[in-house]
Amino acid sequence: MSKQTNIDWSKLGFSYMKTDFRYISRWKDGKWDDGKLVEDNRLSISEASTALHYGQQCFEGLKAYRTKENKIQLFRPDENASRLKNSCKRVLMPEVPVEKFIDACKQVVKANEHFVPPYGSGATLYLRPFVIGVGDNLGVKPAPEYIFCVFCVPVGPYFKGGMAPVNFTIADYDRAAPYGTGAAKVGGNYAGSLLPHEEAVKKGFADAIYLDPKTHTKIEEVGAANFFGITNDDKFITPNSPSILPSITKYSLMHIAKEYLEMEVIERDVFIDKLDEFKEAGACGTAAVITPIGGIEYKGDLHVFHSETEVGPVTKKLYDTLYGIQFGDVEAPEGWIVEVE
Repeated sequence: MSKQTNIDWSKLGFSYMKTDFRYISRWKDGKWDDGKLVEDNRLSISEASTALHYGQQCFEGLKAYRTKENKIQLFRPDENASRLKNSCKRVLMPEVPVEKFIDACKQVVKANEHFVPPYGSGATLYLRPFVIGVGDNLGVKPAPEYIFCVFCVPVGPYFKGGMAPVNFTIADYDRAAPYGTGAAKVGGNYAGSLLPHEEAVKKGFADAIYLDPKTHTKIEEVGAANFFGITNDDKFITPNSPSILPSITKYSLMHIAKEYLEMEVIERDVFIDKLDEFKEAGACGTAAVITPIGGIEYKGDLHVFHSETEVGPVTKKLYDTLYGIQFGDVEAPEGWIVEVE
């Protein structure tokens, strides 16, 4: 590392910390500028910006990992770039080209290399790319200008004291409307989840599970993560719905389950009243990789899967394989790893 930090990597949580540089690019008059690295972590925007009033914004989340050989690598950034493009389309913002997205991420990681935690610490460098509508605008219409920014924060392992199962309850609210913005990573989806999450935590659960908004019979998302279940005959099952955010972690796990663990993988409806078909269950996403689900409360009854205290063997294999790929200890499928040089 070119610089040194005084960070105690073992005490990092998932919280904001100002790092040295972030990337910023502006869109105006039909095109993006070249973008640049800046030290200032404050944005100055018009009070009439559409991001503030009409929610015209979207974001991504990905990580940089330091390997045993002290290399730094990104995990499938092209997939994050593609998802950001789709989110931009959904809320009528200019798309950020894949090449620009990946270059911006690499620039930010390289400029903040000393904030990438050491191998073996369990910590990573989290990257938060986002696009917001800015400029003077009053009516409900697309913004005249846009900002694309990428900043980074070192974060600790999601699981303090090891990966342990947690329980969830079914939300009384819908996460997204049918044919709404559920498949886009836009802030409004998350704003709507704050109250259900708070209510679930007050009841002693880790978070709330959202059912499909049309019939309220099928599992869609687990908090801000995707659901998967392992059936009693060892099939990897995950919900299929146009309202679900397409998780890069989930699709990576689907590939690992099929190609590495030789499991049958199926995307289909997962009915809340048929949980007994699963011997293990989990939630997956960038932050936690996998959160094992101990049990799900539905209509006053807690359905327990493998255990409320121990991680199931298949879930553990999935986690170890994906974690190993991300940190360079397990051979990755072609194209999954982008090295930051």
